[in-house]
Amino acid sequence: MSGSEGSSGHSAVGEAQTAPSAAGRDKKKEKARVSRTSLILWHAHQNDIAAVRKLLEEEPSLVNARDYDNRTPLHVAAIHGWIDVAKCLLEYKADVNAPDRWKNTPLADAEGAKTSHMIELLKSYGGMSNGHNGSHFEPRPVPPPLPNKCDWEIDPPELDFSSSTLIGKGSFGEIVKAGWRGTPVAVKRILPNLSDDRLVIQDFRHEVNLLVKLRHPNIVQFLGAVTEKKPLMLITEYLRGGDLHQHLTEKGALNPSTAINFALDIARGMAYLHSEPNVIVHRDLKPRNVLLVNTNADHLKVGDFGLSKLIKAQHSHDVYKMTGETGSYRYMAPEVFKHRKYDKKVDVFSFAMILYEMLEGDPPMSHYQPFEAAKYVAEGHRPMFRSKGSIPELRELTEQCWDADMNKRPSFLDILKRLEKIKETLPSDHHWHIFTS
Repeated sequence: MSGSEGSSGHSAVGEAQTAPSAAGRDKKKEKARVSRTSLILWHAHQNDIAAVRKLLEEEPSLVNARDYDNRTPLHVAAIHGWIDVAKCLLEYKADVNAPDRWKNTPLADAEGAKTSHMIELLKSYGGMSNGHNGSHFEPRPVPPPLPNKCDWEIDPPELDFSSSTLIGKGSFGEIVKAGWRGTPVAVKRILPNLSDDRLVIQDFRHEVNLLVKLRHPNIVQFLGAVTEKKPLMLITEYLRGGDLHQHLTEKGALNPSTAINFALDIARGMAYLHSEPNVIVHRDLKPRNVLLVNTNADHLKVGDFGLSKLIKAQHSHDVYKMTGETGSYRYMAPEVFKHRKYDKKVDVFSFAMILYEMLEGDPPMSHYQPFEAAKYVAEGHRPMFRSKGSIPELRELTEQCWDADMNKRPSFLDILKRLEKIKETLPSDHHWHIFTS
């Protein structure tokens, strides 16, 4: 999960030299074992054959280690097409037909990812295609944005990085403020060493294809992309006000009228994304991905569509099998965390968490680490309202938006109507001033 809150790297946890009791020793051994499980899965993911072999030499049973989704190192290698890693695992007697939590075998994952050499290798070891062709793996067969030169293709020399500043950094690249034809812009730049990675290129092109189609006052505006030269770059308008996370960290709880106006801007952008027939599920709606147009904080836009999913909706209540645990844990809907089928209402849940944070001034479940917060929410718990000045109708709307049953959550069009009504009932001196800038 690139750039997601709560994601973490893996590091070795050494075994302690001494322990006060047998129980203590067992606990430390268990901790070390779990760490080594994470390590072999991580090294398999990174295509680090030397590290995988070293771990297997020390502890051959790690060949069938399992992650949270019951995936083995062979599943990980199969999905990415890492042939040498797979051969090493098979040499150490990896279970070629191990089922993950979706009942997919490594061969089913390889077929889902269309890694032809891996398919041949696994079949030669007796691999069977049980499962759903890698149902949890989402191949996005997105072609290059357009075969011919597009009017939005930007020639790299046009971009001025002479006084650039870093805005954000993620697993696959960085976002910097730069200049383009005399205008400040935000440039998402893919790391040079990843510019040949098939999945990274696929995700980049997917985001470009999505952004090209979007035109709305509450959606960050796409300006162009560099797709023909490296590094790959995506250029959007630069918004001077920073992100909502930063704003809330500085300001704390917002007064009800400001919170309502912020919520209206977010809901307008999301209602546009959710409009049929081409529904776009954002899947990573959180304060860091909501941007303030200027320092007056009078206008918000929804941005960062790296994890978004474009769906041709046949019916308004279609439910889709998409990648579980997509997005940021603290704002994640329970059905996503639990790897269940979900629809566009996952964004409504995330919206509720943002609305709560605007009203309370603290992130939801702030006393928990992000992963633990998502787990606690998936078990049926919700953040507690503490501020005395909050409006009951806003509380009620928030609670409906984070309902455990996604079918009971309102649509963004309904949310807009409700917010407008609540806004009308506010005393006039609390109304937001409209800025012309």
